[in-house]
Amino acid sequence: MSNWQEMEKKYLFTNTVRWSILPVKGKGSYLWDENGTKYLDLVGGWAVCCLGHSHPVMTKALSEQSKILVQCGPQSCNIPQLHLAELLVKISCCNRVFFANSGAEANEGAVKLARRYGKLKLNGAFTTITAYNSFHGRTLAMTAATGQAHYQDAYQPLPAGFINVPFNDIEAIKNATTKDTCAVMVEPVQGEGGVNIPDESYLKAVRQWCDEKGILLILDEVQTGVGRIGTMFGYQQFGIEPDIMTLAKGLGGGIPIGAFLAKEKCAVFVPGDHGSTYGSNPLMCATSLAVMEYVIKNDIPAKAQKTGLYLIDGLVKLKNKYPFITDVRGRGLLAAIEFNKDISQSVMAACVENGMMVNNVKPNAVRIMPPLTISTKEIDEALAVFDKVFAGVKV
Repeated sequence: MSNWQEMEKKYLFTNTVRWSILPVKGKGSYLWDENGTKYLDLVGGWAVCCLGHSHPVMTKALSEQSKILVQCGPQSCNIPQLHLAELLVKISCCNRVFFANSGAEANEGAVKLARRYGKLKLNGAFTTITAYNSFHGRTLAMTAATGQAHYQDAYQPLPAGFINVPFNDIEAIKNATTKDTCAVMVEPVQGEGGVNIPDESYLKAVRQWCDEKGILLILDEVQTGVGRIGTMFGYQQFGIEPDIMTLAKGLGGGIPIGAFLAKEKCAVFVPGDHGSTYGSNPLMCATSLAVMEYVIKNDIPAKAQKTGLYLIDGLVKLKNKYPFITDVRGRGLLAAIEFNKDISQSVMAACVENGMMVNNVKPNAVRIMPPLTISTKEIDEALAVFDKVFAGVKV
């Protein structure tokens, strides 16, 4: 398709910065473009393709369910929805599930639930505290929740009810808490913010503060959930449990689905309080169920933890080799390489030229979030590309 860039300029909005290639096929940890060039994919559909591209368990579930029931609407339950909800409750600390279409919608629903709880249980409290460098989605409300000015400035005035404070700073949360606070919402590890990992004591302190004040703790696990950082859910690494948790990305392994889960005490929605036309879509739920069953049966989180340690070890060796690399950080298969200057765009471009996809998450950092099924051999391939690219960086 030689004219795809002209078509893009003619028909699509130009608000997305895209790669200079057109992927047409994916298999496992690799993508192929329209010219047949093969790329090692360390972005994984934006941390979505937990089982790699076009995994047989997904394609089989999609095919079989598409012949039975694709859509029935929110006025009734469906069998895949019920089984998927049952599975998520069994493997998490939560009791209730609402299915949405994306992570942004899951986070919107979680905040709506917290506000409903605040109205009923906390004398009308409605404010949610979130962190700087967070990312919770691109709806207007979630843009307000996202503590990054460059996402917010163009859309002022933003919806009220959100206070952004420094991440990994419990005192900032305490100082921001008022009688109007109904919830704190944070990511266990900040992904879009640059793979920022909090101190081990941070989430425990947040949990304790929320308990003390009687407010809710929402964990945005859209990126960290379903094995990404080495456990099924991120909260399991920090010795706490959320009141509400959001999921998406790996939950579907490549298909559009999100969910928010809640403990019984705060599952206060009644009929009419919230809804979604395509939420609980049978086709998406059946595919997600197949993905989740595979993840559990094959202990994909443990594989991600082990492979992630192998990746980090290799990246640290590169850090020791190249002085302009100032930090390597990550959990499981969510990692970042930080530089002493703003070269991530050129590093990403050089990686693409050498057959590998990475994400320039910040001007001075690239992010790695490959399929959780990536092999150590493929990681060796990635490290070799990084080595070649870094060797060409002019310092």
